[in-house]
Amino acid sequence: MNNFVNIVNSFFFIYGSLILFSYILIAIISSFELSDYIKRTKYFKYKSIEKYKILPSISIIAPAYNEETGIIENIRSLLSLEYPKVEVIVVNDGSKDNSLEKVVEHYKLVKVDYAFNQLIPTEKVRNIYKSTNVAYSNLIYVDKENGGKADALNAGMNISRSDLFLAIDVDCIIEPDAILKMVKPFLEERRKKVIATGGVIRVANSCEIKDGQVVKAVFPKNLWAKFQVLEYFRAFTMGRMAWSRINGLLIISGAFGLFDRRIAMECGG
Repeated sequence: MNNFVNIVNSFFFIYGSLILFSYILIAIISSFELSDYIKRTKYFKYKSIEKYKILPSISIIAPAYNEETGIIENIRSLLSLEYPKVEVIVVNDGSKDNSLEKVVEHYKLVKVDYAFNQLIPTEKVRNIYKSTNVAYSNLIYVDKENGGKADALNAGMNISRSDLFLAIDVDCIIEPDAILKMVKPFLEERRKKVIATGGVIRVANSCEIKDGQVVKAVFPKNLWAKFQVLEYFRAFTMGRMAWSRINGLLIISGAFGLFDRRIAMECGG
């Protein structure tokens, strides 16, 4: 029995040591990547991207399910993002609340005959809406039967006509210049093809939010939210920057990722 306990203890000691060592190694690699990133972007003005003559078009695809409480503000936040060639596709994934009615009323939406190719199989698209208000001309609202987030994203890809698509959670609050920062690697690609870029996700608990924007960042008061802040810092600022540095990044956050639409569709969605 003692031998078994010793073996188990040794296993967990070795496992824990390897995990700790890997975290330290990742922290070192990410520090180099972060330093290079700061040097590359220190004097770069992202606003200048808006003046480029050739830019890829982007569709923001935001699946929404029972988001009645904040759907109006969330869509307003997406519509306020800075990029000259962008459309916002909100996919109502069979919501059972009144989010559809609220969005239709607030954004003056009407049903339209919108032609698209069903290149990726999805649950049935019931209706597509566009706004009668010119200010929201780049908003497309899709009402479909429930199929889950992946199915909603696939439906959005079918409807999109853009070069790239931004997959996000509709309840995320996006910084106004976020797309300009996300598209930069696609503009800089040379010998290696860029297929996706990921953004940094942070916790908005306790922050002051007005008109779909964070006006004051506050450290969360809740203990679990504090742990979440630490984990997000480890995952994004440390982990993914390090993996990107060694060309080993295997995942882009589903909450905020920019993808090459053609490649994503060729992969089956």
